[in-house]
Amino acid sequence: MSEDEILFETRGHAGVVTLNRPKALNALSHGMVRALAAQMNAWREDDAVRLVVLRAAGERAFCAGGDIRRIYDQGQAGDPHKVDFFADEYRMNVAIKRYPKPWVSLIDGIVMGGGVGISVHGSHRVGTERTVFAMPETGIGFFPDVGGSYFLPRLRGETGMLAALSAGRMKQADALWTGVLTHAVASADLDGLLDALAESGSPDEVLAARARTAADLAEGEAPLAERETRIADVFGRDSVAAILNELDQVTGADANWAAGLADTIRSKSPTSLEIAFRQVRRGADLDFEDCMRMEYRIVSRILEGKDFYEGVRAVLVDKDNTPHWTPANLEDVREADVEAHFSAPAGGDLDV
Repeated sequence: MSEDEILFETRGHAGVVTLNRPKALNALSHGMVRALAAQMNAWREDDAVRLVVLRAAGERAFCAGGDIRRIYDQGQAGDPHKVDFFADEYRMNVAIKRYPKPWVSLIDGIVMGGGVGISVHGSHRVGTERTVFAMPETGIGFFPDVGGSYFLPRLRGETGMLAALSAGRMKQADALWTGVLTHAVASADLDGLLDALAESGSPDEVLAARARTAADLAEGEAPLAERETRIADVFGRDSVAAILNELDQVTGADANWAAGLADTIRSKSPTSLEIAFRQVRRGADLDFEDCMRMEYRIVSRILEGKDFYEGVRAVLVDKDNTPHWTPANLEDVREADVEAHFSAPAGGDLDV
């Protein structure tokens, strides 16, 4: 890791973290994860730091995820340490969830995958009109990790399952309505907001005075809110196949929406869809640490499979966007193969 990939400073009462890889959409490298974890420990013991504020350089992305291409290269080379990044990342996610001081993320632009992991588990998630949230993992043969097992089933209604299976994007209004965000602000107000947070040290007070209501947002009311009942009915079904069948039966005003969504889901890795469905359902009844142990089990198995490498090849390496999944069809995914992802790995469970 170069020294300037992630920056730390103390400003007033705030410990300020700046993700500083704008050309890479601020994707997290292993070095960045380790550096952030170490700085969190230092600030935890520093009485002068009352809160942590996380922001990012550039205008396109808060953080588009982890450095998946690096993991792909390790896997192709047979590196036995390819899972180490995830172990450290997941431990950091737990540390953020349990952090004793306010953790305020200023989200301006894309927030996906690993970027969600370093923000959504904090106490305050502040998003601008440029916010674009998604968990796109099923499209690369992966699964919605970094605590997706915990926060997705706790979003409003069944919107978490919708996000997990479809990799669909949410903008500011939907992200606020579902619970991904706790507050909404204007991008132009972020610098002033940071100054106020650093001066006050009290995020609740500052955000109460500066955050926008749903009525003030550029999109107006959340588009997903208009389909809340439909989403709950469709995505509350007891299997991926049943969800797809329900989408196929939709008629009337929602017919085009349902057909497009069904086509999108069917384009994802069938194995990833089955894993994601189970992890979201099971995560609803688990505490955060158990969710992360479950996800470590899943990732340990996925990195030994085929679909992740095929998905990354199609999207990031050859960029032909035509992955060839194994198996190719949902009905050919074997129950035993899916369940194997939830068994303890040979190296043991994640220590969190």
